[in-house]
Amino acid sequence: MTFFDLERPEHAYMFAFLQADGHLTEQSRNRGRLSVELSARDAPILEEFQRLCPYNSSIRYRTRSTNFKAEHTSAMWTVCAREFREELRDLGLPVGRKSEIIAPPTVPFSERDYLRGLIDADGSVGLTSKELPFVGLATKSDATAAFTALYAERLCGARRKLNRNKRDNIYNILFLNEAAVALATDLYYPGCLALLRKQAGADRVSGWVRPSTMGFAPPRRSWTPEEDEVILTAPSMETASAHLGRTLKSCKVRHWRLVGPKRPRVFPQR
Repeated sequence: MTFFDLERPEHAYMFAFLQADGHLTEQSRNRGRLSVELSARDAPILEEFQRLCPYNSSIRYRTRSTNFKAEHTSAMWTVCAREFREELRDLGLPVGRKSEIIAPPTVPFSERDYLRGLIDADGSVGLTSKELPFVGLATKSDATAAFTALYAERLCGARRKLNRNKRDNIYNILFLNEAAVALATDLYYPGCLALLRKQAGADRVSGWVRPSTMGFAPPRRSWTPEEDEVILTAPSMETASAHLGRTLKSCKVRHWRLVGPKRPRVFPQR
């Protein structure tokens, strides 16, 4: 029996959520289980998964002490059916630790619903303390980071340079202001399957309008190898600025990044 049709929005969302927050285990004699544990406030999404899943499953609650709260109540959805586990594994949900190796499916799938599932599980959406909209995703997976960046660039032209942070060695991909509005509006469309609190955050983001008093920064212009060559060979930064149509400050900063702070600039004799 085949369950997942990843071109169906709810299936693509569910699979992404399981990739990010699910835990697949296998034992001897074909035993094992898929489990997802969330805060009790997010139990409605587990109930939706239980409703979608054609196999027997259970949701149970437990309360325990954590590093963040003395009494934390969580809900856990569990499926033991071997056919379900095998299908998840074949689609790309690894057994055991998986955060660095998950990747988008290789079969056709609904991309925006898949990305919404990732953000609901491992991302954030809402307004900052200064009432500025944001959409973000934290991931250890190279493939997931690349997919997210490419989707956003195709949707609204927001380009992101992907670098892992030094503290956690993960990608923190963040979209702000108009890019966040475009993403939230596209991903969290009316009637979609989503965490209620993330949907509420996306609704606030979608309603954001840039204040008339707030300046607008133009999109960043990436440096090309040809422009780098001009920076390195021009007789002065003023000449490079005029030739490239860039500010003098940006040319000086780019030169500093190319040659480093300890190598003095030597211009050719005129």
